Amino acid sequence: MLKNKNIILGVCGSIAAYKSAFLVRLLIKAGANVKVILTSDGANFITPLTLATLSKNPVYTQYFEEETGVWSNHVELGLWADLILIAPISANTLAKLSTGICDNLLTAVYLSAKCPVYVAPAMDLDMWKHKTTQANIEKIESFSNTIIEPGNGELASGLHGAGRMAEPEEIIFFLNNSIKRSMPLFGKKVMVTAGPTYEAIDPVRFIGNHSSGKMGFALADELVKLGAEVTLISGPTSQREGQHLQRIDVVSAQEMLNACSAIFSETDITIMCAAVADYRPKFVADQKIKKQENSLLLELEKTVDILATLGSVKNEHQILVGFALETNDEENYAKGKLEKKNLDLVVLNSLNDKGAGFKSDTNKITIFNKALERTVFETKSKADVARDICAAILKLLK
Repeated sequence: MLKNKNIILGVCGSIAAYKSAFLVRLLIKAGANVKVILTSDGANFITPLTLATLSKNPVYTQYFEEETGVWSNHVELGLWADLILIAPISANTLAKLSTGICDNLLTAVYLSAKCPVYVAPAMDLDMWKHKTTQANIEKIESFSNTIIEPGNGELASGLHGAGRMAEPEEIIFFLNNSIKRSMPLFGKKVMVTAGPTYEAIDPVRFIGNHSSGKMGFALADELVKLGAEVTLISGPTSQREGQHLQRIDVVSAQEMLNACSAIFSETDITIMCAAVADYRPKFVADQKIKKQENSLLLELEKTVDILATLGSVKNEHQILVGFALETNDEENYAKGKLEKKNLDLVVLNSLNDKGAGFKSDTNKITIFNKALERTVFETKSKADVARDICAAILKLLK
């Protein structure tokens, strides 16, 4: 959830500031871009050099650096950030945020920002329990800021109780969950199929197709970014999935049917992107067929139509998306598939379009919905095509 996120980490005056070094490392490890704003009191507990080295960015401490003549633009910093995390936040800075006092760079950036703000308080037990502090907490929460509650433990004063800043690992976990809960597909279970299927002739040979799986994998990655719980069912492919999804590997059309059927009833959204074989050898040789005759006749039989099978048992709350790869009379075939197989959307790509089809890093699609409304897209990267398809699905959910 934190990958490629622009994060401003505010560090205030607290002994817990030493934890900010570990926090920066974890944010960088998660793939975030981090800029640190260190208050003058915070600099008494941890040096700018430490945080600059870990974040790989200069540390901001004040509006204007007299030695360098550099002015820190608080408005630009606020607009750059996807989220602001102040950890630790002191009782003093909590009070400033609750009243709008703007006397340092951190509070100016806070007032300029339009992104979510998370704060992790750190202070002694009696300071945390004081009615003023609790009133300030309630007030900044009313401004849609999020509090990462302090834990209980031994405090710097020697007392034992609430006020200890959450551990860096706990903060990362909290941020991941909070961001995921805000995603449009949070709580949705999604199944995506990808790649080809291989139908055995003998232990060595098979009937297959040229599908690389790139489109299906791009869809799975995009759905994860939108907060969905994704199961990717893939035929043989060299593609590698991203994080935070479940992958099921299959080979044949029958194996893909079994895998899809096992979980389809539990899914909210299913996207059938795999290029499933329409036919398979009726008889599979136990041993390798020797090259003896000038010709070889194979008797083929139809595979089970997985898309039609799922469409026949689809519930009203489920969304089913199919793909149509065609070479002629493309739109009529796609619209026919949409109606016959009880689909909510069909994604058409034609081998006649340059940049579309198997193995390419790009695709050109047309999407039809149940009302047969047609949306045509230009040739784009498969990652961008995945975003377009997901946007069409989100439109259905609305």
